[in-house]
Amino acid sequence: MEILVCVKRVPTVGGKIAVTPDGQEVDTRMSGFSISPHEECAVEEAVQITERAGGTVSVLTLGPEEATEQLRGALALGAGRAVLLQTDGREFGPIATAAAIAAEVLAHGYDLVLLGNEAADTGDYQVGIRLAHELGWPVATGIKHLSVSSGTLTARREYRGVEEAYELPLPAVVTVKEGINLPRYPSLPGRLRAKRAPVECSAPAWAAEGLRKETLRVPASGQHQATVLGNGADAVPELVRVLDELGILS
Repeated sequence: MEILVCVKRVPTVGGKIAVTPDGQEVDTRMSGFSISPHEECAVEEAVQITERAGGTVSVLTLGPEEATEQLRGALALGAGRAVLLQTDGREFGPIATAAAIAAEVLAHGYDLVLLGNEAADTGDYQVGIRLAHELGWPVATGIKHLSVSSGTLTARREYRGVEEAYELPLPAVVTVKEGINLPRYPSLPGRLRAKRAPVECSAPAWAAEGLRKETLRVPASGQHQATVLGNGADAVPELVRVLDELGILS
């Protein structure tokens, strides 16, 4: 089985996310870069499928030359081929991104394309579905369990507390969520192999599209604050009242 995993170079943010003053980008001046947890799980899932059923795993990203670092990270986890669709600094929207990936898919002939469920930086939720539409392939999103047999893929996800199962013919596109598996740590031999491995590079043409980003914003977070109930034994009546309101004493 030939599997392609699409990843994206995104900021690694350990604390509060900030956007640039014009509201168009995530401020990355104080952060490093990685791929999202969804995409780490997509790489791991592809490797596990090929370990069971045979085949190869390719990993692809559309981005600047620096994104080679994220591709090598995926190679260290077990992917065997890396493809960089190098951009010229202009941002590709979801339509142009899907078209560029589709060209690679059609040129190589994959059986399955895996993506993270959404971009970790902008949360677009679009590329996987647009890619499937471009290819004319079936698609399943938000998946947390996959199994493949005899040219058919079974994908499961949870929605509002109910498990949904879908059976798709291959080739297909699937977007997966964190928790579908536990990604492995790269081994030392894997890191060394990834460091020496070639990265195939091409430069897709940028194209304008009808979608336009208005602004990025960080959702307001709730304010948490401690309340002092009292000091020593004087706080006991108030503590009992609070516990009773919470239903703990019932």
